[in-house]
Amino acid sequence: MEMQVCTTEIIQEKVIVKNLGAVFGSTVMSRSFLRDIVVYIRNLLGGEIEEYSKLQNEARTMAIEKMIQSATSLGANAIVGLRICISRDHTNSTEILVYGTAVVTE
Repeated sequence: MEMQVCTTEIIQEKVIVKNLGAVFGSTVMSRSFLRDIVVYIRNLLGGEIEEYSKLQNEARTMAIEKMIQSATSLGANAIVGLRICISRDHTNSTEILVYGTAVVTE
């Protein structure tokens, strides 16, 4: 069965029978010099910065996969209350942290 992940505290038509606690997943992404040159040119023209959007999506997916692995190792079949935090540091790196509550549902 695939892990069910949702942002709500309940899963419709499911009963949470056990709360296994908080689970986390994170990844840190950094920009590259070559990508920054392309982005600089794109900024002059305007519009979405597709290179950064793609990088952000890949990093978020990796962080969610890590959180799911953590929940699976606890015996969970679902994660409720998914939250995503993004922070930047002084080195132009960005951390994506995802967290939620691992639960067992029936």
